[in-house]
Amino acid sequence: MMHSLRRALAAKKKSEGTAPGSDKLPLPARCCFAIVAACCSSTLQAHGSELEEVEIVGRHTEIIGQAVSASQGIIGQEELSLRPLMRTGEILETVPGMVVTQHSGSGKANQYFLRGFNLDHGTDFLTRFDRMPVNMRSHGHGQGYTDISFVIPELLESIEYKKGPYYADVGDFSGAGSANMSPLQSMPGGMLQLGAGKDGFGRLLGAGSIQVGPGDLLLGFEGQVYDGPWTDISEDVRKTNGLARYTWDHDANTFSLMFMAYDNSWDSADQIPERAVEQGLIDLYGSIDDSTGGESSRYSLSGSWFNPNWQASVYAIRYRLNLWSNFTYFLDDPVNGDEFEQIDKRWIYGGELIRSDDFIFGTTDYTNVLGFQTRYDDIDEVGLIRTRARQRLETVRLDAIDETSAALFWSGTWRWAEVWRANLGLRYDHYWFDVDSDTPQNSGSDDDGIVSYKFNLSYQPADNWETYLGLGTGFHSNDARGVTIAVDPVTGEAVDKVDPLVPSRGAELGVRLFQEDMISASLSLWMLELDSELLFVGDAGNTEASRSSRRSGVELTAYWWLSPHWTLDAEYSYSRAKFTESDPSDPSLGDEVPGSVPQVFSAGLSLDHPSGWFGSARLRYFSGRPLEENGDVESDPTTVVNLRAGYRWSNWEVFGDILNLFDSEDHDIDYYYESRLPGEPAEGVADIHFHPIEPRTYRIYVGYRFGD
Repeated sequence: MMHSLRRALAAKKKSEGTAPGSDKLPLPARCCFAIVAACCSSTLQAHGSELEEVEIVGRHTEIIGQAVSASQGIIGQEELSLRPLMRTGEILETVPGMVVTQHSGSGKANQYFLRGFNLDHGTDFLTRFDRMPVNMRSHGHGQGYTDISFVIPELLESIEYKKGPYYADVGDFSGAGSANMSPLQSMPGGMLQLGAGKDGFGRLLGAGSIQVGPGDLLLGFEGQVYDGPWTDISEDVRKTNGLARYTWDHDANTFSLMFMAYDNSWDSADQIPERAVEQGLIDLYGSIDDSTGGESSRYSLSGSWFNPNWQASVYAIRYRLNLWSNFTYFLDDPVNGDEFEQIDKRWIYGGELIRSDDFIFGTTDYTNVLGFQTRYDDIDEVGLIRTRARQRLETVRLDAIDETSAALFWSGTWRWAEVWRANLGLRYDHYWFDVDSDTPQNSGSDDDGIVSYKFNLSYQPADNWETYLGLGTGFHSNDARGVTIAVDPVTGEAVDKVDPLVPSRGAELGVRLFQEDMISASLSLWMLELDSELLFVGDAGNTEASRSSRRSGVELTAYWWLSPHWTLDAEYSYSRAKFTESDPSDPSLGDEVPGSVPQVFSAGLSLDHPSGWFGSARLRYFSGRPLEENGDVESDPTTVVNLRAGYRWSNWEVFGDILNLFDSEDHDIDYYYESRLPGEPAEGVADIHFHPIEPRTYRIYVGYRFGD
């Protein structure tokens, strides 16, 4: 369908008799309004009725009859506001089965895991903000690099997620899934919040909206500082965020203009070798190289327009990153060390135009969607440079890249006999790559196209549950430098180019249950195959090709209303990831996919009481996982518990977070590779390298809301 689920859950105010002040009703009553809107939206659109959005209440919004799979959903601001967060990136852990970790400082993109994927910093999971792309193609640090530090969580209206390659409106990077974060349109009255905590944490947040002419102007600002718990460094985080969004209505049309600004600098404690801790060279929170860190910024200007039949958006983004890392210490250069700088400076331009029409043929309803999407990455500079204490020594590779894509997609949805829905989709993407390299042999141009197919069938035998079958193909793009590469920039030896676009195939069976005021649950069985997990390795400046692979698994999510004010949620995901062919360069390697997490479990107990008390306790567990192909080396499992508790009165609120409540010393992330410490053999030592969970910490916030 043209509109997202958030748009589909709309109601006609007059015909439905929306009562004044309904947003102040208790939670079950607000859920009823959402359910009525969902059930009526198709009929209203078919007759061209005036639409008005309804409030999204956590995960309580009912989407039976709207979703095309069991692994699709919406998270609202109410749920986001109850979650204790160590980092902004953890808002994506609201996507069931998603694990968000960090192996470096507080300004680097997080590490993501989902459905048996070590997604690195974002490959195979598409992330958008108000339809603007977040994933970075041909990025200096990693393909699909996804840094959401520019997001202010309090200014999000919702996160809409979709897992699997079954949706025609998403293309590149979406094999495992996708998420679109939608910002608020207005915040009447406004708010001011101040936070402080252990290890030099401080945060100032201000936001609010005012009426300007025919529309609402939303303004938001966030400033954050943080030193961190590390023994040898201070993170010295200096982050600022700003947002200005103007939204206005004209007849049945809604228009929006938005400007966003983000700037951050930090020092980082990267992953450390296990042997260094065991030998007492450093402690658990120590560092080998204390000069790593980064600087990053993101500025964007975007506009959107939508009505019941049209949806359009355009954007321009200016992005910059300078990142210093050292993962192998003295393996390659025993004198200066192995520190390197990765550079990325680019403009991104793009947009989309989507047309949706509803028709009625007797007892059959049909929705037809046609869409066009385009994106152009004008990368001024992307490079890898050897450094010492952030001073440049030698350029490994430096490139300028033009990468353009255009896509056409169609989706048709039929509804008949009141219980059946079928959705067919077809998508064509074409890419153009142009690389200008400091190594002339690696310069060049190429292009490629790919067709993706989607089929979804749902059956609703009763009002409160629905079953789903999904089949689809998708893809991810590879780094443009790997598409045109001819020689290794370090050794000068000839290397093979990679395929520009790598296809994937998926299938899923699912069921969804919604019993008002009792339970909302879903179960899905899924499978995904990739022809190759080909990536450009930014840390080495060359390309590596892994083998074709297959992943399969099961996901179960459940949300219980224990009372009108207490909610219990639980999510369990099991994934099995295997290579499906032997490695031609080393047939002795096994079929384990390094970094793939077999099991993820999370649970939370939340309170939002009219007396003023609110908060949540959350547990996250992810199992041990293979760290190399033969499965002989595995990580340990990780468990962490976070707590938030607060009280609201009048216009004030006070709340506190205790992060890592039980002071776990588990690892946030583990890798297995060779590195060299001073005095060790020249060939290095293979070892587990890890980043620990930050020790127990606390943060206290005081907030005031202006107006009613």
